[in-house]
Amino acid sequence: MRRPLDKLPKAHLHLHFTGSMRHSTLIELAREQGVHLPDALVQDWPPQLHATDERGWFRFQRLYDIARSVLRRPSDVYRLVREAAEDEAREGSRWLEIQVDPSGYASRFGGLTETLELALDAARVASGATGVGVAVIVAANRTRHPLDARTLARLAAQYADKGVVGFGLSNDERRGRARDFDAAFRIAKRAGLLAVPHGGELLGAASVAECVDDLGADRVGHGVRAAESGRLMERLADRQITCEVCPLSNVGLGVARGPEDVPLRRLFEAGVPIALGADDPLLFGARLLPQYELARDVYGFSDAELAELARQSIRSSTAPEPVRKEIIADIDAWLAS
Repeated sequence: MRRPLDKLPKAHLHLHFTGSMRHSTLIELAREQGVHLPDALVQDWPPQLHATDERGWFRFQRLYDIARSVLRRPSDVYRLVREAAEDEAREGSRWLEIQVDPSGYASRFGGLTETLELALDAARVASGATGVGVAVIVAANRTRHPLDARTLARLAAQYADKGVVGFGLSNDERRGRARDFDAAFRIAKRAGLLAVPHGGELLGAASVAECVDDLGADRVGHGVRAAESGRLMERLADRQITCEVCPLSNVGLGVARGPEDVPLRRLFEAGVPIALGADDPLLFGARLLPQYELARDVYGFSDAELAELARQSIRSSTAPEPVRKEIIADIDAWLAS
């Protein structure tokens, strides 16, 4: 019998705040607040998306913004993070790093600082309730001005020892070059935060290289297009820069035609560290566990290789060293069982 993947200890390092919401919670909150949801978020859920063109990305963002609009009360934020941690625990995750752009919620929660403090307290409460370590990554939006990113980087730096562990850069990479945000990432790095920008999703290997060269990336969100360059994969492997690969997101957005086209195996065999992620389960219909099931059923990963994927996710995380050692020992026990 194959070992149960929901019992494999792992870390989830690529999960967006609104996108972590349960579909049932979206429906319930929208009903409570009188928010009309389009068919794509109700009976036609999960939506059919194809974001490799401008129109498709606009539709993806529109659905995301509608979902964000139901988070109106602090209690909604506490519920979202608690339920996300509960879902992680059920799938075997022991450590979660959830990514939030405070500017997307600041107008309803009193400002950037107040929004971040709310998210951090929700993470603290959720961790205590579920036993899953929950940390926060502050992410800038690359479709906005780089000065906005600097503001967020300074805010993240102020909370570097209070639950913020990284600084990211998300949204459509075709709309903002990584190098334009280098000043923000220097602020974050000086504060000891991990640099975790998105790259190599909608653009190719050069986008990943720019994240590494110009932003000092410790991990790259997605990064799958690095597989288009053997030299870049070698660099990532040599420097142990992790790619946060989200297979079903890649398929959902049209980056890959099907799961078999996501180059997970190629990256793994090249020695590139990998942390599997779900990206936005609310829009793609799958959380973390199905990504591991794909690794087994589509990419042919053995249980020993799946255990190594889980170890790589832990090593790439910001979990304290004693926590890492404990989880890795439990991964070894899973494999030995």
